[in-house]
Amino acid sequence: MTVRKSELLDLLRKLPEKVDLDDLIYRLYLREKIAAAEADIAAGRVLSAQEVRRQSRTWRR
Repeated sequence: MTVRKSELLDLLRKLPEKVDLDDLIYRLYLREKIAAAEADIAAGRVLSAQEVRRQSRTWRR
């Protein structure tokens, strides 16, 4: 994962004065997952709701 310094500083400015390190790591993790999801959407790597329902039926077996 690569983060621009300006993006990291913006994230840090939005945090409270005292922040738990685990919370900071989670926010970075969440930021990366959202960026990956947005890239998937832009590339057309998505499933319809019907396809998700069809696939999820096999998960319960």
